[in-house]
Amino acid sequence: MPPSAQVIESVRESFDELRPYLEPTSLQFYEALFERAPELRSLFREDLRAQGMRFMNTLGLILADMEHPGEPSVDYAELGKLHTTLGIHKAHFEPMQEALIDTLRATTGERLTPELEAAWRESFEAFADKLIEAGNIPD
Repeated sequence: MPPSAQVIESVRESFDELRPYLEPTSLQFYEALFERAPELRSLFREDLRAQGMRFMNTLGLILADMEHPGEPSVDYAELGKLHTTLGIHKAHFEPMQEALIDTLRATTGERLTPELEAAWRESFEAFADKLIEAGNIPD
């Protein structure tokens, strides 16, 4: 069942809260990610500041998928294959999701309600599943 309009609006508002803090938010995400999965650090550039825009673009794609289910907002095959060439495996998406939730919690505090967290998780999982399948991301 797709999320309600209220949940989508809450996700959009939380996403909009992150936008002005692109750099610290993205650095916080990568810090949380590497804490959970240190083996992923070698897949990224030394200077993570350049990753900030990619992080926010990915969140925007997740939100677009939520707002417009069935209308692809991205070429999943291309993006999935890019992740594969970087060395990403299916198992890496779990620590990515947890790092995202940690970042949202740190940034939005009490505004990250259980319902909002569940909506972000559901949206992330749907997005990751499409990437994994279309990009043939290995186990």
